[in-house]
Parts: sequence; C-alpha cells; structure tokens
Amino acid sequence: MRVISTLGAGCALMLFSATLLAEDARLVVSVQPANNALKSNVEGYIGNLGERDAEALQRLRRVVEGQAEKAAQALGYYQARVTTEVLEQTPPRLNVRVVPGEPVRLGNVTVRIDGPAAQMPAFQLPKSAQLTQGARLNHGRYEAAKRHIQNQASRYGFFHGRFTQQSLRINPQAGLADIELVYDSGPRYILGPVRFEGDMPFDDELLQRMVPFPADTPYDSERIAELYEALRASGYFESVRVDASPTVAEQQVIPVKVHLQTRLPRTMGLGLGFSTDVGPRGRAQWERHWANPQGHSYGAEMELSAPRQNVGLWYDIPGNPPMTDKLRIAGGYQYEELANTDSLSRLLTVGPEWHSKLDSGWQRVISLKWQREEYRLGDDSGLSTLLMPGISYSYLHSDSRIDPNNGYRLQFDASVAKEGLLSDSDVLHGNVLVKGLTTLWQNHRFLARAQFGGTESKGFNSSVPPSLRFFAGGDQSVRGYDYQSLSPENNDGDKIGGRYMVAASAEYQYSILDKWRVATFYDTGNAFNSLDIPSLKSAVGIGLRWVSPVGPLRLDLAHPLDEEGGVRLHFSMGPEL
Repeated sequence: MRVISTLGAGCALMLFSATLLAEDARLVVSVQPANNALKSNVEGYIGNLGERDAEALQRLRRVVEGQAEKAAQALGYYQARVTTEVLEQTPPRLNVRVVPGEPVRLGNVTVRIDGPAAQMPAFQLPKSAQLTQGARLNHGRYEAAKRHIQNQASRYGFFHGRFTQQSLRINPQAGLADIELVYDSGPRYILGPVRFEGDMPFDDELLQRMVPFPADTPYDSERIAELYEALRASGYFESVRVDASPTVAEQQVIPVKVHLQTRLPRTMGLGLGFSTDVGPRGRAQWERHWANPQGHSYGAEMELSAPRQNVGLWYDIPGNPPMTDKLRIAGGYQYEELANTDSLSRLLTVGPEWHSKLDSGWQRVISLKWQREEYRLGDDSGLSTLLMPGISYSYLHSDSRIDPNNGYRLQFDASVAKEGLLSDSDVLHGNVLVKGLTTLWQNHRFLARAQFGGTESKGFNSSVPPSLRFFAGGDQSVRGYDYQSLSPENNDGDKIGGRYMVAASAEYQYSILDKWRVATFYDTGNAFNSLDIPSLKSAVGIGLRWVSPVGPLRLDLAHPLDEEGGVRLHFSMGPEL
C-alpha cells in the first residue's frame, strides 16, 4: 500500500509540473507615448511566444527586438527604440518597450494612371489621406494603393495593365519618403456574344433577353455578376454557371459561355398559418414554371380561412427583360365575411396585368380588371359589375428580406370605373401605404407605418361593393380592436364599411437576445364616411418578437383607449417591411 501511494504522489507531481511547462509565456508590449495602432502591430508581428521558459525567452530577445522594429517601420517609425526584459515568474513574461520617435513623412507622392483607363471616370485612383504629402508613412497603405489599382484594372478588363513605376524611396535620417506609382492600363477587353449550353428547352431569343448588356460591351465583372443574378432570378434554372475568362480571349474579345440546368417544371406547396385576424388558415399553390420554349408559365393558388376563401388562376408571358417584366392574365373567385358577418362578398375577377420594374427601382403594375361582386351590407344586398383600369407603384428599400434593420416601403395604387363602360357606376378608388424602419446603436429599433385609402362615387351607399369599402382594426391595422371592427354602421348597427380609412402606428423594439425582442407601440386609425375631423380610435400595447427563419413572429397585447374593454391578444408573422 505504501509503494502505491508513493507512486501516486509522484505521478501527481509530474502532472503538475507538466501543466506549468505547458502554459504559454506572456508577452507584454508597452509603447511610450501610448499608440494603440503601433502596439497592436508589434503584438501581431511577434505573435504567440508558445511554451517557453525564462531561459528560452532570453535567447529569443534579439529576434523579438528585430520583429518589433519591423512592426514599427511598417507604420513609418524608422527611429524607434526597442528594449526587452525577461521576468522569471510563472508563467515567464517578456516585456517589450517601444519608444517610436518621430515618424517618416511623405514627401513627393505621384499616383497616376496612363492609357485608356485614365479617360474612365469609373476607374478611380486610391483616395486616402494617408497618401498625401506630409502624411505619416504607412507601408500597408502603400500596398493597399497598389492592390486598389490592380483590382480596378481586373474589374474593368484591363488585363494587360502593369506598373511602369512602383517605388517607395525612404530616407530615415531625413524623415522623408517618396512614392511613385504609375500604372499603364493597356487596352480594355470587351465581352463577346453570350452563348448558352446545357439543359435549356428555351428559345435562344428568350435567353438573350435575359442578358443585361448589349453585344461588344466593354468588360466589367459587375456585368458578369448581373448576368448570373438575372438568370437565377428568372425562376427557370436550378443552376447557372457563367464563364468569361480573359485567357481564352481573341483580339481582346472575351467569349461568354453560360451553362444552365433547368429546374423541375412543376412545384406544389402547402402551408398552414394562424393569425388573430382570420384564425387558422391553409394555403396551397401549384405552379408550372415553364410550359413552352417561349418561357410561358401558369399556376393556381388557394387560401382557406374561416372568414375568407379564395382561389386564383394565372398565366404569365415573359416580357423584356423576362426577370422583371411580364404580362399576366389572372382570374379568381373570393368569398369573404367582413366585420364579423355584418357584410358579405362573393367576388369574381378577371383581367390582364402588365408588371414591370422601372430603371428607378419602382415596381409598376398596370391592370384592366373586370369584377362582378354579389354582396350583402347589413340587411341590404346588391350586385355590382365594374370594369376598372388601374395602376400601382411600389418601392422597397431594405437591407434584408427576412429581418431588415433599416429600410422603407412605399406603395400607391389607384383604379377607376366609368358608368356605361361595362360598369354600373362611377367609382374612383385609391390606397397609399408608407412604412419605415431604422435601427440605432444595434439594439434600438423604431418602426412607423401610415396608410390612407379613399373611394369616391356618386352612389356610394347603394352601388359601391364591400371590396371597395374600408374597414379598420386588427393585427395589420389598429391593434387593440377586433379585425374589421372599426367601420361606419347602418341604422341597425351593422358595420358596412366606409369611404375613407386612416391607420398609423409607431413602435419601439429593444433586442434582449440574438433572436428575441420586446416591443411597445401606439396605434391609431378608423374607417369613416366624412373627412370633417374624423374620429380616430387609438390603442397602446406591449409585445414580444422572435426572429424565425421566415421572418419575425409577433405576439402583442393591446389595450384600446377609446372603448371599454380589457386587453386584446394579437398574433401575426412575416417581414416588417
């Protein structure tokens, strides 16, 4: 037993000693006067000292001093004095003291582009205060300037470019350095015809309409990226590979080859959801992504919930460019109970829509919709037939589709009907929606929303159907009030919708964890028939947000300020813009 105990104690002592030896030596760098950039550079040059004892650190001192001097010179301190000291402790420590002295300053600085690139406004010289006369020499800035010029040349197709002069002349005693960078760009390459290959049952004419640049365009790597993104955005292809290598160019013309793999022609999707506005809901969608070599597509979608059921059919003909422009022939049928069954609508619509994206970034839709709506407003019923030309504009600026931190959305739409032109009444209908989001100091998010709507008609009370009337209240309108509960009423107290609607919201969110936020908000709005100082309903509340893979899930508790009652629960999901 005694022998075993002795061996055990010996093993424990050896393990303890090994642990001490395995501990890395400490490096302590001090700069006088304080200079954080220089301190970090010295630490980076020296790196980890590893598992060294005091004796090994003594042997390493000269190497460390040389590394510290190079680190100082890289930032322009050629007169730096470096001293080192080893402290025998556990773990051992190597102190490095640096007195930088006066830095080397830039004297003559010449940075110039020769050749065709000099005539290009887009080909920009390096812009840095560190490369002007009198600035402190910084080797990293000098190398970065060279890389900037080379990267510009590579992007814009000057593949024969070279530096005819590249020199950094340093006089440490005088404290001056001269820089000369002269780059001869040589000729600019151009992009040749785009040729497609692979699995692609489409007409070449359709594919060429997806090319975002004309033939013989001067080379720009951004054009290649745009071509790739355009083909991916078309929705036709599973994979896209674009080859535009200057090594196979002939007479400065680069052939562009695109290898395509077509996606499966059909997809079907099913989904379930829930919101406090409509309760449980189901959604189904079927789509044929391409039906012929011209790229036509068609599909159907259906949505079911307690207050609303609809089915829609559509047929798309690609425009120019096919990724953003199309002619859609659409039709659908919707059954909806509004304002808790006070109003009822059976709506049939059909007509063409011209979708296009403008150069300004706005999305535009021009439509010609024929609608037939059978409806009930309280105890009154009716049948409306309208042919309504319409136009809508929308713009989204956002730093993320799923969970943006900053951005805004603008949306405007208007439609009109004329009695006698396949319409039984004169109607003018419009909507405006504005949303904004900004994040300050990472954790503080501010959201705002404003919505306005109006319908003008001489026979509003008798001839305007529910689909063109306004109701407020609910998850996406004025929280604290039931869905579509804010509305003008008839003599029996039935909610029949209004001519106008206003809704606005201000919300503050604070991030408590990576995917969790708490919120507080104020909502106001109403639907009404007169613009003479309308009576707005308001509510305040608190909420919780969880950022899911499909967007934030929102759980809110809202208290109405203009009605008796307690707190209403709201649940919804989706992007906030």
